[in-house]
Amino acid sequence: MWYKFLRCYSLMATLLAFSFLSLSAISEPISPILKTEPDNPEEVLLGKRLFHSVKLSRDNTVSCASCHNLSEGGDDGAVVSTGIDQQLGEVNAPTVLNSGLNAFQFWDGRVETLEEQIEGPIHSPLEMDSNWKEVINKLQKDEELVELFAKVYKKAGRTRKNSISEMSVARAIAAYERQLVTANSPFDQYLLGREDAISDDAVEGYELFKKMGCVSCHQGQNVGGNMFQYFGVMGDYFQDRGNISKADYGRFNVTGEEEDRYKFKVPGLRNVELTAPYFHDGSAKNLEEAIRIMARYQLGRTITDDQAEKLKAFLVTLTGKIEEDLK
Repeated sequence: MWYKFLRCYSLMATLLAFSFLSLSAISEPISPILKTEPDNPEEVLLGKRLFHSVKLSRDNTVSCASCHNLSEGGDDGAVVSTGIDQQLGEVNAPTVLNSGLNAFQFWDGRVETLEEQIEGPIHSPLEMDSNWKEVINKLQKDEELVELFAKVYKKAGRTRKNSISEMSVARAIAAYERQLVTANSPFDQYLLGREDAISDDAVEGYELFKKMGCVSCHQGQNVGGNMFQYFGVMGDYFQDRGNISKADYGRFNVTGEEEDRYKFKVPGLRNVELTAPYFHDGSAKNLEEAIRIMARYQLGRTITDDQAEKLKAFLVTLTGKIEEDLK
């Protein structure tokens, strides 16, 4: 499929960029983000326009940006998002920042690419409650958008309006989202050789992060997002929390395999200080609480206040920024 080719091309570009890293950075389980320039900047600008367009929703009230505020960590700060007709979603909205670095999309990992992911919210009755025919019809009535699509996608034999299609809408939004990377965080600078880029407590926190085993699930450029894991490896989180719902079944809802019940995509930890509340159920109100829950249920540890503070000091160094003109 065309979106598989785009994913492969993106991975090849990333691998090429990594060939220029220092050996010290390569030896670490976490890799610095290396931003690449888009092949087609006009496609990115079109994607930005669509990302903020309420025309994607049935009644023109909800856009991608409604649940993914780029000035607030790329999510909406709510336990669950509010969609069309004020309906509440079933899981916590993950950040869109650095989502192009993930190997899977959605908490249950039901699709791999950003192009495929766009299908979900457009069709969900709890989010945008629309469909491609309706979306394309509305976009084709916007002359300015028609011109932009034609400029980016028009091919010989196609009319201007036929440049707007399911594929071109998905491609443009995905191209934009792939540029929403937060490169050059303090921790990236540290990995690339600037030892004074982070505090001593953050350095100790990073060492704890590695020694305690957090990196077994949280590694790579996005410090996660590239594997699935049970929520409750070392303790029954769901039994202790109570009120188990279908949304808690995670990957099981995709595969139907019992071994996937309570298994979720490991979230990336980039900008984690900005994305409270945490986990698929939004149950942890702040970063301190999330750190202790992870220590208990994923590592089987009860950590000290000092350890928690140092882990937090490390995690906040993962915060970076997107370019202002992308917001």
